[in-house]
Amino acid sequence: MPGWLTDPFGGTIMQHALVELLVLSLACGPLGVWILLYRDAYAAESMSHGMLPGLVVAALAGAPLLLGAAGGVFVAAAGIAVVARDERLGGDVGVAVCVSALFGLGAMLALSPAAPPRLQELLFGDLLGVTTADLLAAGALAVGVGLGLAAAARPLALTAFERASAPSLGARPARCELSLLVLLGLTTVAAVQGLGNLLLFALIVAPAAAALRLGRRLRTVLVLAIGLAALAGVAGLLVSFHLGIATGASVALCALVPAFAAMLVPARVRR
Repeated sequence: MPGWLTDPFGGTIMQHALVELLVLSLACGPLGVWILLYRDAYAAESMSHGMLPGLVVAALAGAPLLLGAAGGVFVAAAGIAVVARDERLGGDVGVAVCVSALFGLGAMLALSPAAPPRLQELLFGDLLGVTTADLLAAGALAVGVGLGLAAAARPLALTAFERASAPSLGARPARCELSLLVLLGLTTVAAVQGLGNLLLFALIVAPAAAALRLGRRLRTVLVLAIGLAALAGVAGLLVSFHLGIATGASVALCALVPAFAAMLVPARVRR
């Protein structure tokens, strides 16, 4: 049994993948909790899908994928904001229209003869291809997200639990919503290299959903979400190694297992 657990991590490739997932767990776990408390899961999923054109353009130009991901997230957020200004449409319609258009544009660009032959890496990530530079970039972004969440913990909590009275207590709901979306964009950019734009949503939301079902206090829920995200990363790598299946998909599936299992347990978080 010890060999079954440790042998997969004997090489540099798997070690890099493990470090990448552990680092991302520090940001994805707590961020996912806030995303669910703010009912922004749809926006989180849409933002990850909307970055596809940026990823494809970066791949075509030979530029770093992180740069393309950042550009894609910026365009998606700007488009959603512009459409949402029309009160007749609203934010949800803005998300649906912009993300559908961007995802379709990305798919069209991917069909170009000059498109990279390994397009699936943009969609599903390449955890086994993570380099030291990728780890440093992901680490810097994850630390930034963690510090941002820690600094904004009080206004975020006030807005999430006492939105009506939050302004009188010194919190600004609109600013909290914007800050959360900015941190979501940073996390999306950090995670796309390893998990791709289709699978990273699972690592953000699934551990948080399980933690919210199992935890009793907010602080416990945040820590539990980090632990479940890290556990999903380790389990996913082990499953991928021993069964010979895709690494990113294995991590996503392992993240979903505790979320579905937690649904069988009555919710215990006091909101």
